[in-house]
Amino acid sequence: MKNIFKIFIAAVIVLFYSACHKVDDLPLYGNGSAVVLSTSSSVIAAAPADSNNTIVTFSWTSPQYAQDSSLYKFVVEIDSAGRNFTKEVTKTVTGVLSASMTAKELNNILLGFGFAFNTQYTVDVRVTSSYGNNNEQYKSNTIQLQVTPYKVPPKIIPPAHLYIVGNATAGGWNNPVPVPSQELALVDETTFMGVFDMSGGNQYLLLPVNGDWSHKYAVGDNQPAEGGDFGYDAANNFTGPATGGMYLIVVDFQHGKYSLTPYTGPQLPTDLFMVGDATTGGWNNPVPVPDQQFTRLNSVQFELTLPISAGHQYLFLPVNGSWSNKYAVADNSIPGLDAGGYFGYNFGANFPGPALAGNYKIELNFALHDPAAPTAATAKFKTTKL
Repeated sequence: MKNIFKIFIAAVIVLFYSACHKVDDLPLYGNGSAVVLSTSSSVIAAAPADSNNTIVTFSWTSPQYAQDSSLYKFVVEIDSAGRNFTKEVTKTVTGVLSASMTAKELNNILLGFGFAFNTQYTVDVRVTSSYGNNNEQYKSNTIQLQVTPYKVPPKIIPPAHLYIVGNATAGGWNNPVPVPSQELALVDETTFMGVFDMSGGNQYLLLPVNGDWSHKYAVGDNQPAEGGDFGYDAANNFTGPATGGMYLIVVDFQHGKYSLTPYTGPQLPTDLFMVGDATTGGWNNPVPVPDQQFTRLNSVQFELTLPISAGHQYLFLPVNGSWSNKYAVADNSIPGLDAGGYFGYNFGANFPGPALAGNYKIELNFALHDPAAPTAATAKFKTTKL
């Protein structure tokens, strides 16, 4: 009982002391403010030689948080203009009021956005500031940069030519392969495209030299038919489509990637002829050959050079002497269509001829379609005065 009484007396003394002793108020931290962002350069067009050099520095004012400034946190956000930073790339720094980027660092960001080499784009940049624990975040003003990605060396050195071989193709594993039907087209410095009638459940390889097994482009293990990574002299055949049909193969040596998708363009012809009053043969059908017959260069490209009269029209025919099917344009009143554009199978309007008579080269590519009308079965043509 004495022990209980002693404990009670001690508790009363503690309470009495606490009531008489005033504790200092807890510190009150004031609010910070949004920083103001600026840049060392608003137009950036670096060269490959600049890769390791600082190309841009972003600076901002202090947010004036009630905390040691060495703990301030800043996140630099970069995104393609107009996306409201929904696909942003970020860089975080702490305790400093600036952040720099090398040309390589910025270039990798731009290429990650899918930007084309040597083409100017606009990007948005802002900074989010906060305490070190992410509390009290503020967004800065948004600034815009005009940026141009530079071309980096391709992941795989592209060959001069590219051919497809394998039991997924019409030519089987016979090497050399049939040309031009099993040669892919080089559409830019590092990209090949081809359209092929492929059988289901089989395989193929890509060859830099027709008739030679010394080297090949192939894949590693477990690569899906739809695409992925490929390599020079890799160990395994490409997997063909599960279902037979017409397929578009795109081989990107810049990034070491390939894709295989169902072909949705116009019907791919074996032969091609030009008819119309813009030509020497007029609208007479069959047309004179070889003067008005295209040369097939590979699986998707056709080319024809001939004299064309001014202010007239023409069509392309897959069968000489037959009007059953044709290649035409959807609307021949589109400005500039006489110099090139997009066409389709059994579209309704004749191609418009050029305004000036002369010798012209007409180039067709059945692997390229109109990006403004991705659901339409279109292909690309170009007319050049020689």
